[in-house]
Amino acid sequence: MTTSDPIADMLTRIRNANTAKHDTVDVPASKMKIAIANILLDEGYIRRYDLVDEGNFQNIRIELKYGADKNEKIITGLKRISKPGLRVYAGKEDLPKVLGGLGVAIISTNQGVITDKEARKLQVGGEVLAFVW
Repeated sequence: MTTSDPIADMLTRIRNANTAKHDTVDVPASKMKIAIANILLDEGYIRRYDLVDEGNFQNIRIELKYGADKNEKIITGLKRISKPGLRVYAGKEDLPKVLGGLGVAIISTNQGVITDKEARKLQVGGEVLAFVW
């Protein structure tokens, strides 16, 4: 089934698996989703991810991360910001801060998909894809 917003679908699958305390979640693969999974890995929100071939298509298998027990979640929130019906862009001067810098904004720039901290360092703006905290 094709979705109109595959990134929102990915974030919803991660959010639902996290709430249900699953160890892994499978998401259909694309370059953008791999870049987002890479950011989640670098920022410490997920344990790891692998590309899994299943027939004619690839999936990203994301291994979720929890605290001492599964009741302590590392990802407390995921929110899609820029949607197909309403794109949200931010210039280099007004890049968003999530929870005063405790969370991460994922931004698609001409330098690739990066975090808000990297975008400030590189002095670039772009489309605000999602907030993670």
